[in-house]
Formats: sequence, C-alpha cells, structure tokens
Amino acid sequence: MKVHIHFLYPFRTESNPLHLILSGNKISTEAPKFGVMDLEQEDMQFLGIFGIYKEAYKIIFSWKKIFSQITLALILPLSFIFLAYIEVSEYLFHKIIIHEISLDYTPANSANYNKISDLLSTEWTVFWLLKVAYILFTLIFSLLSTSAVVYTIACIYTGREVTFKKVMSVVPRVWKRLMVTFLAIFIAVFVYNMVAILILIVWAVFIGPVKTGIVILSILLILYVVGLSHMSIIWQLASVVSVLEDSYGLRAMVKSRALVRGKLWVAIVIFLKLNISLFVIKVVFERLVVHGQSLGMASRVGYAILCFLLLFKLFIFGLVLQTIIYFVCKSYHHENIDKSALSDHLEVYMGEYVPLKGKDVQLEQYYV
Repeated sequence: MKVHIHFLYPFRTESNPLHLILSGNKISTEAPKFGVMDLEQEDMQFLGIFGIYKEAYKIIFSWKKIFSQITLALILPLSFIFLAYIEVSEYLFHKIIIHEISLDYTPANSANYNKISDLLSTEWTVFWLLKVAYILFTLIFSLLSTSAVVYTIACIYTGREVTFKKVMSVVPRVWKRLMVTFLAIFIAVFVYNMVAILILIVWAVFIGPVKTGIVILSILLILYVVGLSHMSIIWQLASVVSVLEDSYGLRAMVKSRALVRGKLWVAIVIFLKLNISLFVIKVVFERLVVHGQSLGMASRVGYAILCFLLLFKLFIFGLVLQTIIYFVCKSYHHENIDKSALSDHLEVYMGEYVPLKGKDVQLEQYYV
C-alpha cells in the first residue's frame, strides 16, 4: 500500500514541493516534474486565451513521452477513423448516386433493373452500417482519449507518479462515467433539437417566408447556434468534471454550467477556433485527397499525411485545453482544489486508496 503525503506548505527545492511516499516502513522523496501547471490556483483565473494556450503547450512538451504514448494508442486511431470514414463514405455515396441515375434510365422490371436495384439495396445497407460503426468507434475512442488526457493532467497537477501503463489501467474505469455524461448531453441536445423543429414548424405555419418572417427566422437561427455552442462547451467541461469530481451525468452538466459562468467567452473563442480548425482540415482533406484526382497519387498521399498529422495534433491539443479551462474556471469561482483530496480521488480509480485517519498521518506546515 502506498500513502501519498502532500504538505500544505512543504519543504521546497526551489519552488517545487517534495512528494513523500510511504511504502512499507520506508519514506522516499520524489522530486515531481514541475514547470507546468505551477501557477498558484488563485492566479489561474487571470489566464486569458493565450495564457491557456501557453499552459497547454507547456504541459504537452514537458511531458512529451506520456502524451506521445496516449497519442499512439488512442488519438492516432481516432484520427485515422475520422479521415478514413470521409474517404470510404464519399466513395460509397458516389457509387450509390451513379447507380440511382442508371436505375432511372433502365426499363422497369427488366433483368438489368432488378440487378441494379439489388446492388443499390446492398450499397445502402453497407453505407448505413459504416455510418453506425463510425459513430460507435469514434465515440469509444473519444471517451477513452478524454479519460486518458484528463487523468494524466490531474496526476501532473497533484504531483502523482504517472505512467502510460497506469493511465491505460485507469481509463476503462473512468470512461464509464463519461458515457453516462455523454448520454445525458445527448438527451439534452435531442430535446433541444425537437424544440427547435417545433418552433420552425410554428414559424412556417403562422409566419412563413415573408420579409418579416425571414428576419425572425435569422434571429431564431442565431439563437439556435448560440444555444448549441453553449451546450457543446458544457459537454466539454462536464467530461472533465466527470473524471475529476464525484459528479457525472446530469449533475456534471449542472456543475459545468455553473463553472463556465464568467469565463464563457474565453471558452467560446477557444472551442470555436478548435471547431473551425477541424472544419478546415476536413474541407482540405475532401478537396485535395478525396476529390483530388487531378493532383496525382503522390500529391494526394502527401496531403493525406499532412491532414492526418494536423488532425491528431488538434485532437490532443483540444483535450489538454478543455482540462486547463476547467482549472481556470475553478480558480475564477475561488473553488480552490485540494491537491491531497484530488490525489485521493484519483487513487480510487486505481483501487489503492485507503482512507486515512487523523492519527495515521499528521500534516504540518514548514518553510525553508
């Protein structure tokens, strides 16, 4: 059994606290790898967009090994699935369109007509099965990646030892909580879209596409996009809350909504830039790789590799960003995180944590 002790005002090498580990009858000291996330908690609230970017870069480059391993195991497959689906689905859909056109010009009930019709049925079945598989695998790898990155950053923040093996052993336990949170936000978005469709029907029946109606529709569309963006941000933060706190599902969403107040515009700008970057990569891949026959095979392969590299870097950067935004929001609301309590919470995922009584460990305050 290992007992982690974090001093409230610890001995310092320079600015770094000692991390003591009790293992059996021995006490060993570890100098945790700092230099990232070493801001005082109350100072994190003052981080703006570029400050959050800077912290994300510092974390990734200071812990290159662990993030490279997570990327190879989870982010690369996610990126490959994303781009491969675009290529394969475009190919299948193109074949379906060609056969649909051929069917229109083929005499009904002829042998050729029945052959094309059967082929179309098979292609549509494959197309929808592919889409279901894509959604399923994208969801799984997204949740696993989120679990791994958030847990890793939390370990860095608390000064806990973090290895790839430990992260991968924790991920299956964490992602179940994320799945519950995802289902909660999925239901919320579904209800939101149903209400939006109902409002659109009311607009079409009672107002219609007149001059005033177009203005009203434009306002409603803007409000819809803003609301959907807000829900997306809540989902991103709720994912972090689900890993680092006891709340998950609907409670994590409520907690996330409360946290993002005051830092909403910072979060909107960051997530908007991430989504725009993702959209640009997708468009470039479609035009230069999927529909880039005129460029030649060598150029298409080169652009595909470039898009792949940019995509997995964007994914890992985005996951680190959403975790840092969580800490910034906590600081803004003066909800300082007890590193010892967070470390104990992380221990639960490892199945190692044994609650300590006051007589077992006494924390004292020291200065050097």
